[in-house]
Amino acid sequence: MYKNFKKYYRGWRKYLFDFVLIVIIFVAVRGYQNQTVLSGQAVPIEGVLLDKSPIQWERYQGKPMLIHFWASWCRICRIEEDSIQSISEDYAVLSIASWSEDTLSYMRQQGLSFPTLDDVNGKWAETYGIKAVPASFIVNSEGQIKFIESGYSSEVGLRLRLWWLGI
Repeated sequence: MYKNFKKYYRGWRKYLFDFVLIVIIFVAVRGYQNQTVLSGQAVPIEGVLLDKSPIQWERYQGKPMLIHFWASWCRICRIEEDSIQSISEDYAVLSIASWSEDTLSYMRQQGLSFPTLDDVNGKWAETYGIKAVPASFIVNSEGQIKFIESGYSSEVGLRLRLWWLGI
């Protein structure tokens, strides 16, 4: 019996070590991705959306909003796009397609209609300090960035953060 316990304990410790190592690597990668990311007051984004309407930054003031950076070639962004579409039906969303080409055609093919700015040269991604997409900024009603997510974010996680800022 003691041998079985010892074998079990050794196996359990190995799994715990592997788990801790994965968490450390995950935190290090996230730290690297977010080291230059904008924090504090959100920079007002200017430009013309894909539907040819100008961005009216004032429209986003006074309520929580999601600023979502993505790219049409990004596989993780593709997994997330239905969530962003759903969130845009209930909350203020401004999406920015960075380093993408023919974004309008892509959005039509995918049936997406959330407000999107085409950032082909990555000007706004650079302004916000983005090194990788997808990246999401959750901004409160006063324009302060309260949450930053790099990489995949679940719809539930984004919604909860927006809801939390709205109460």
